Amino acid sequence: MERIIECFRFPSPNPHVHLSMVTYWSGDLKIKGLLAEPVQEGLYDGFLYLRGGIKNVGMVRPARIAQFASEGFIVFAPFYRGNRGGEGNEDFAGEDREDAFSAFELLQSHPRVTGRVHIFGFSRGGVMALLTALEKEEAASVVTWGGVSDMRLTYEERKDLRRMMKRVIGASPYKQEELYEWRTPLYQLERLKPPVLIIHGLRDKNVSPEHAFRLEERLKQVEHPAETWYFNQYDHYFPPAVNRQIVMDLCAWMKKQ
Repeated sequence: MERIIECFRFPSPNPHVHLSMVTYWSGDLKIKGLLAEPVQEGLYDGFLYLRGGIKNVGMVRPARIAQFASEGFIVFAPFYRGNRGGEGNEDFAGEDREDAFSAFELLQSHPRVTGRVHIFGFSRGGVMALLTALEKEEAASVVTWGGVSDMRLTYEERKDLRRMMKRVIGASPYKQEELYEWRTPLYQLERLKPPVLIIHGLRDKNVSPEHAFRLEERLKQVEHPAETWYFNQYDHYFPPAVNRQIVMDLCAWMKKQ
C-alpha cells in the first residue's frame, strides 16, 4: 500500500466494519478518502466507490461505505482533489479521474484484497467509473447507478449546473465541445474490458434515464457484456428498504463476474 501517506481510524457506524481516513498520493497531490474493511479476517475483493456530486454535495457517507464493506468487500472511496483537506482543485470528470485511478491501485496493493477490484459509481461517479474502467482494463466489473454517461447531456439537462460546469470545465460544450467529449466515455467503449451493470430509476430528474439508455445502446453497438436494472417507480434516490436490497443484489452480481 505504497500510495498511502497517512491512515487513522475513523468512527464506524457498523461494529463489523473498520473505517479509516486515508491520505494517499494521486500524482504529486495528497488526496483524502475513506477506507472500509470487514473486521473478520480474510481476503476480500476490492470495491472502488466513486461518489457523485461536487464539493460537499454528494460527499462520501461513512454509513454507505460501511454498508458495501459489510457485503464482503474492502471498500475505498476517494473524496477527489480539493475536498476535505485534499490538495488541488476539484475537476468534474477531468483531471480528477487520476484520483480514481490511484485509488484503484491503492486497493490492488492492499494486503487483504484478492487481486480483483470492482468499480462502482453513483450519479457523477458513473462517468468516473467508466473512465476508470477504460484506464484499468483489469477491473473485475463496473456498476453505474443513476450514473452520468454523457457530459454534454448533463450540461443540456441541468440548467442549474451550467454555471459550475463552465467554471470548472472551462467553457460550454457549444464553445469547446472537445472538453466535454474528453469527459464522456461513450466515445471509447470499444476499449472497455470488464462487464457492466446499469441501474437507473426511470423517474430520475437529477440524471435522466437517457444517460443509461445511451450507455446501454453504445455497449450493444460494441457487443460488450452488460446488464440493465431499470426501476419504473423510482427517481435518483431509492427508498431505504429497496436501496438495501439492491446493494445486496449488485454485490452478489459483482462476485459472480
